[in-house]
Amino acid sequence: MAAGPERPVAEAQRQDREQPPPENGFMPLEQTQAPRLLPHVDVSVLPSLGGFGKHQKQLVVLTWIPALFIGFSQFSDYFLLAQPKGTCVQPLVNGSNWTVGSLKLPVTATNGDIGKPVPYSGGMECECKEWKLELQTGLSQNVVTKWNLVCDSAWKVHIAKFSFLVGSIFGYLVMGVVADWFGRQPVLIVSVLFMLVFGLSVAFSFNVTMFSTLRFFEGFCLAGLTLSLYVLRIELCLPGWRFSMTMVASFLMVGGQLVMPGVAALCRDWPVQDDWQVLQIMIICPFILMLPYIWIFPESLRWLLATQHYRCSKAMMLRLTVCCVSPPELENELHKKPKRTCIIKMTSTRNFWKNIVVLCVNSLTGYGIHHCFARSMMDPEAPVSAMFNADYYTMAGIAVATCLALCPAVAFMGRRGGLLTFMIITALASLLQLGLLNLIGKYSLRHDTVLRDTLNRKFSVAFSIIGMFSSHAVSTLSIFFCAEITPTVIRGGGLGLVLASAGFGMLTAPIMELHNQKGYFLHHMIFAACTLLCIICLLLLPEPRNQPLPESLVDGESYTRQPLLTHRPGEQHLLLTKPGDRDLYSRVHDTCCHGVGSVSNG
Repeated sequence: MAAGPERPVAEAQRQDREQPPPENGFMPLEQTQAPRLLPHVDVSVLPSLGGFGKHQKQLVVLTWIPALFIGFSQFSDYFLLAQPKGTCVQPLVNGSNWTVGSLKLPVTATNGDIGKPVPYSGGMECECKEWKLELQTGLSQNVVTKWNLVCDSAWKVHIAKFSFLVGSIFGYLVMGVVADWFGRQPVLIVSVLFMLVFGLSVAFSFNVTMFSTLRFFEGFCLAGLTLSLYVLRIELCLPGWRFSMTMVASFLMVGGQLVMPGVAALCRDWPVQDDWQVLQIMIICPFILMLPYIWIFPESLRWLLATQHYRCSKAMMLRLTVCCVSPPELENELHKKPKRTCIIKMTSTRNFWKNIVVLCVNSLTGYGIHHCFARSMMDPEAPVSAMFNADYYTMAGIAVATCLALCPAVAFMGRRGGLLTFMIITALASLLQLGLLNLIGKYSLRHDTVLRDTLNRKFSVAFSIIGMFSSHAVSTLSIFFCAEITPTVIRGGGLGLVLASAGFGMLTAPIMELHNQKGYFLHHMIFAACTLLCIICLLLLPEPRNQPLPESLVDGESYTRQPLLTHRPGEQHLLLTKPGDRDLYSRVHDTCCHGVGSVSNG
């Protein structure tokens, strides 16, 4: 009688040994990872430590403080590389004195042919020995005016912008993997230290090549700092607090954007000639306040448990509370060595990698089309100062409005519903701007050109503001969505992929400027088509609201799409809704039908 219960076990073990390799190339995650004996952090560990208590709140506040400084650095290009208003004081041709309102705008002769516009082509208006360049953005001198980056040297300005964004992209990719391998706290500390080194070195650049190179490394370090703080903040919070704590940091970053013009104005009153150097130093020096984080900011407890750093986890839990008793599972696992996971392991999953790809495309589309809307809103005939003020302050105001709108929208519709709604608004604004304005010009008001142009302009500005608002919401929510559905063991790498995709979207702006806005309409059309694709793909994403963060790849794979509409009583439910059913389906090759098929093929 005793052999009865053992026979099914032995039979199951024999079937597992004889199980053929998977036909689709995917290895079941249960075979590649050891079973997790410890409970979920959100369900048992954090509540046993007091939940989202005083200690966790203090650490979250410490992640908010650098957000203001990060806002300074991210928008410093608007001041360091702003285009000046230029006047040629010593032309190469006698009797010709040219005034340049913008490097991309038509040039008007002040001597000779008065009022005759000359298109910018690097020709006659650049035949100048000495320029008088005047900034309209708060500083008396910046990188462009210091090294006369105008006319034939104007492309170096775009390369400087390009280098900062490329450095950020590499930083997100590299530092995300490092954060998963060595921990979040080492990435945070290393990023702060090198941010101070490279950031201060930028202020003492002696040519534009050195400036662009150092800006690359500054962007790299800023990316590591941003990513590590984002991940630490998410992993400190319980499900009900994650979104609100993240939005507070977003508000502070926008606050840095709003305060930046005032900081630039203060630097102009500084008794030095190169006030852009003072601005760069003032942007970087606040990061000195983060040096004490080396001692006061601990490693993420969630990451320590997920990567089997059980001894460090036990020490941290005992340090947080005196009456804490470590779980029996933790005591039994202290002998195990740490186990790290790389983001490449994502390719062995069936569902999770698709979610990451969808969010990467969403982030890329959101930031890419945001520049299209911003470009459509600008008046090409406006002076430099007006363009700067409209561009900068409008973007800051839209960012504030987006953060304010995201809070109630996500609370009401959830993560997936909110992301889908804002993506639909973005697609409608883009398609209406591209199609409706052409229809107005082609089929109506053909004789009244003044009224037609005025109407087109008003519609373009309206759709641009709506599109900038919704695309900014899409980008912000895509990044947060990724942080919630990515397992702890590869959260840094997954978030780095989505943030790097956002960087690629931002990179389209200097690329278009480098080509003097050639191909702008095609650029907008491509991103408009991407919004339609994203709307379809968003339906595949799960809803992580009020759900515990996944810890292992197995947990992340279990995050599957739920129906948009709830089931009614008596309605047939979807097939394979239980985890056990999925296991049975994955073992379909063990059935008799599979055997018959194998015999017939033989």
